[in-house]
Amino acid sequence: MTQHRQIKRKHHDKDGHAPAAKAPRERFSLRRALKALGPGLITGASDDDPSGIGTYSQAGAQLGYGIGWTMLLTFPLMAAIQEISARVGRVTGHGISGNVCRHYPNWLLVVVVTLLFIANTVNIAADLAAMADAARLLVGGPALLYVLLFGVTSVVAQIFMDYKRYVAVLKWLTLSLFSYVAALAFAKVSWSDALAGVLLPRIAWRADYFTTIVAILGTTISPYLFFWQASQEAEEQRVDATKHPLIEKQYGARREFSRIRADTIVGMAFSNLIALSIITTAAATLHASGKTDIATSAQAAEALRPIAGPFAEVIFALGIIGTGLLAIPVLAGATAYAVGEGRQWPVGLARKPKEAIAFYSVLALSGAIGIGLNFTPIDPISALFWSAVVNGVLAVPVMVLLMVMARQRDVMGRFVIGGPLYWLGWLSTGVMLVSVLAMGVGFLL
Repeated sequence: MTQHRQIKRKHHDKDGHAPAAKAPRERFSLRRALKALGPGLITGASDDDPSGIGTYSQAGAQLGYGIGWTMLLTFPLMAAIQEISARVGRVTGHGISGNVCRHYPNWLLVVVVTLLFIANTVNIAADLAAMADAARLLVGGPALLYVLLFGVTSVVAQIFMDYKRYVAVLKWLTLSLFSYVAALAFAKVSWSDALAGVLLPRIAWRADYFTTIVAILGTTISPYLFFWQASQEAEEQRVDATKHPLIEKQYGARREFSRIRADTIVGMAFSNLIALSIITTAAATLHASGKTDIATSAQAAEALRPIAGPFAEVIFALGIIGTGLLAIPVLAGATAYAVGEGRQWPVGLARKPKEAIAFYSVLALSGAIGIGLNFTPIDPISALFWSAVVNGVLAVPVMVLLMVMARQRDVMGRFVIGGPLYWLGWLSTGVMLVSVLAMGVGFLL
């Protein structure tokens, strides 16, 4: 009898019910895999915007394979700070600005949002200029026409396209980044040197070397990414009737945090893989041939033609356009979320235009100014340098604020962030602080 009961227990669960039959394993589907990913993937991919591509191309052209180690360094740092941003959004149901306006002085919100608006808008202008130059390389024609076409298309799509469909488009646009992996096929890469450059840091005690490191850090860890991912987590929760802010309804929190971590790690790993591919391509072609005076992504694409062939130039240029179409909505959207949440307006790309007029007006204004800067004597690429300075300076107080916010119980409830993630977030903040100080010293010397 005892043996019979033991056998019976083996075939039933602890509630006495027979276990359900295992579902057949589903075949892998790229569409299903992309659908499972969300804000983290789009955030990571948008980090490799045209201005970022210019920075990575310049780094590879100037310093060769030896700068590849920065990608290994920045991966855990950016993954940690982005995961913290996402958790704040998912737990509270508000983005960073939404939490600042509820828990901190108003002057702090005004300063942060104003600097973010300026930096993001200039970045949009520079990205549009790079996309226009890339389009001109491919098909010819006036650059300003392409600026207008790309800028208006991006803004109109954000305002009028259905949210779920628009997010799906952004996810598919991330595939354009694989063009930089494809570009490696046309470069005669010394893989032993490339691997050594990633695993064995070789520091050159020169001003231009440290300036490049600061530029890479400023490009890789940018404030608009924090704002975007936090706001998108809050948005995804708002549009899903089955979800609530975790601070209100704690059921399923562990599953949500696991999803956020996986999404963020995949997005940041993808971002750094592409950045490393760009650095390696530039090192194997431009640096190897002595061409180190690359200032923009379009110049990098054009310089590839005589070295790696016209097809490499085409692949590189197409990638610039694809990443720009991905990054501009994130830049404009992050600005609109920051301003709208700070003012406690109805916000969100899932809302109809008439339901969030002020939110969409800010989005359109940021895009319009970005377009307009290309029609002025101001050089968007030169302005990008100053936007990078603003981004670098802004990143440090925003990261400090984020780390303090993530630790406060009146903000995060029982989901305050601690453990290795918390300390990795502070390490990321410290590294950014050192990079900004180094940049300041560089200006003085």
